[in-house]
Amino acid sequence: MVKWTEEERRIIRGVWEKVDIDEIGEELWARHRISHIDRALIVYPWIDRYFGSFGDIFTTTAILKNPKLAALGKVVLSALDTAVKNMDNFKAMYAPLSRQHYEKIKVDPDNFRLLAECITITIACKLRAELNPQVQATWQKFLSAVVEAMNSQQSK
Repeated sequence: MVKWTEEERRIIRGVWEKVDIDEIGEELWARHRISHIDRALIVYPWIDRYFGSFGDIFTTTAILKNPKLAALGKVVLSALDTAVKNMDNFKAMYAPLSRQHYEKIKVDPDNFRLLAECITITIACKLRAELNPQVQATWQKFLSAVVEAMNSQQSK
């Protein structure tokens, strides 16, 4: 279990308060900007195998115009919102989701790390200078803990 200082908690909440789930999720799609999910599929195209029911996602244009991906982006950020609000217990909270991704979807555990990187980049584009090295280090500690929680059922 990760131990959080009060300063780390303040920083993580501060970053998250500036994130609008709708803006980075579905509204971002409507303005044809790149979300964390879009970025992950464009930069790491092999992860498209997990999205067979999402239709055409084989080109950048198709990815950016896919409403199912935009909706998934919002789901991912909503789950992250829950983690921010439950920083002392999200490993247990994520256990069923981890199990589902491991047993049913068969997600390669490294893909959670790749998605976390894309989330950081998307947030950095929004926050710019506010995501200074200390803030980024704390944010990445948080996302690393989330990734670990999502991978928890794979190590059993």
